[in-house]
Amino acid sequence: MAELFAYTDGACSGNPGPGGWGALLVARDGDTVLRERELSGGEAETTNNRMELLAAIHALETLKTASAITVITDSVYVKNGVTGWIHGWKKNGWKTSAKKPVKNADLWQRLDEAQSRHQVEWQWVKGHAGHPENERADELARAGMKPFKTAARQPE
Repeated sequence: MAELFAYTDGACSGNPGPGGWGALLVARDGDTVLRERELSGGEAETTNNRMELLAAIHALETLKTASAITVITDSVYVKNGVTGWIHGWKKNGWKTSAKKPVKNADLWQRLDEAQSRHQVEWQWVKGHAGHPENERADELARAGMKPFKTAARQPE
């Protein structure tokens, strides 16, 4: 039986600055890769955390039917947020325990909605540590950032 994985990553040149997100979706049957799909995009003025969130959001929103999927991220922010912090934020009306508004609440709400349609397992992997699929997600994020990085350097 095929298993579905999404490897996600975000990148930013300056924080804030031009940024990109990337996701590699892989369907596997054991060690055999059945299908792969690459996704990427970016924004002219953003943060690394927003790009990390958008990578996971786009991976989940791309799935047409309810699926069991393992999302692998190198972002502790995304992993801890979606598996722990988000429950308290929702209960507190999207406020932190210090009663301050949750940063990136718009994207956390979108991620919460996107994952609600699926059976998601979240895993963390160390970034830039030679994990092949994570490295590909990083390349996709950098590719997504590239047009915005170039545009940022153009004189008006």
